[in-house]
Amino acid sequence: MVDIATRVYNHHWKIDPIVRSLIDTDFYKLLMCQSVFRNKPDTVVRFSLINRTTSVPLAELIDEGELREQLDHIRSLSLSRGESTWLRGNTFYGKRQMFRSDFMEWFENLRLPEYHLERVGDQYELTFEGSWPEVMLWEISALSVLMELRSRAVLRDMGKFELQVLYARAMTKLWEKIDTLRGVDKLRIADFGTRRRHSFLWQDWCVQAMMEGLGEKFVGTSNCKIAMKRDIEAIGTNAHELPMVYAALADGDDALRNAPYDVLNDWQVEHDGNLRIILPDTYGTKGFLDNAPDWLAGWTGIRVDSGDPAEGAEIAIRWWQDRGEDPREKMVIFSDGLDVDKIVELQSQFAGRVKPSFGWGTLLTNDFRGLVPGDRLAPFSLVCKAVSANGRPTVKLSDNPNKAMGPADEIARYKRVFDVGVQPEIDVIV
Repeated sequence: MVDIATRVYNHHWKIDPIVRSLIDTDFYKLLMCQSVFRNKPDTVVRFSLINRTTSVPLAELIDEGELREQLDHIRSLSLSRGESTWLRGNTFYGKRQMFRSDFMEWFENLRLPEYHLERVGDQYELTFEGSWPEVMLWEISALSVLMELRSRAVLRDMGKFELQVLYARAMTKLWEKIDTLRGVDKLRIADFGTRRRHSFLWQDWCVQAMMEGLGEKFVGTSNCKIAMKRDIEAIGTNAHELPMVYAALADGDDALRNAPYDVLNDWQVEHDGNLRIILPDTYGTKGFLDNAPDWLAGWTGIRVDSGDPAEGAEIAIRWWQDRGEDPREKMVIFSDGLDVDKIVELQSQFAGRVKPSFGWGTLLTNDFRGLVPGDRLAPFSLVCKAVSANGRPTVKLSDNPNKAMGPADEIARYKRVFDVGVQPEIDVIV
């Protein structure tokens, strides 16, 4: 077991780089990358860092030279032989050879493309532009770097014993959460905390704590590097990025309206079973389900990622019932802003009605709230999103208007096309 406090006190980035591998990323990124590599390899996409918590002045906290060193280090990474063997030969979701040979040959030769970084006021403008399969792999790495550099900036002036006490308190805080979850019957929970983790070492510690504390109730991690290291399941399917880019490429309102279903049609060509999970909220869950083709009702489940989670699950249950499906056989994955109380509440509310599952993110791997003066280690909402495709802006509406993104005129058009009415606003915590 790594002594994290001593490691933080003594570390220098050349010894302890933030991103250690191209597979130090979420599993769904690699699954989506393979799909993009097959279906849209020549699409030019631009990703941009977006700090929703503007009260956190990243450019004042993080030295630009140190940030560039970390980003340059990522550009030097390539798959190791062991990582390639794991991806090629491991069984994921009960399926061997999940990743095709042509994709793996491309991935084994990949180096991430250039980035653009400049300071704008008290924030950084960080963008990546190029072929979609290449630039999409920057997203998780960029977020991990910014989040951990912010953590290091806050911790830099702490002494060795102060750091030991801090991490002891954080460990105790997490273990108390795990202790509560032990008593939840038939719980199924995974680590989804890579993108906004406190640090790599801390995420790895959290995963080990979940493994020991929850046993079979802990089903795996979204982080491929940690899944490989700890010999546990890599968890993940797809994300908003796919429908956002497909929609941006659509010509006309009819094609736009069909774009989210085109994504899933391409997806099902490659995947079956528990990988057939619908993410319906990119342009509003209710409208997506109301207009969905019948074949989607046969998929394994739905991920609820914005809006009120209980309401999202109820909408899904009614939809399955209307389509002649038994909701008790369907999986509902909750993954937005979860913490212990909400997990316990949702499990109690939906156990027996569906198969509840939980992707526990930021408040698993970055809950240092209340542990330093001024709460300077509290998690904040940082994202890195695809903002254009072949020069056209992308749009995300979500079930929470506070998560919407895109030019105002395009947001208005998408709301019209997808028949999105008034949506209740929900505070975005993480």
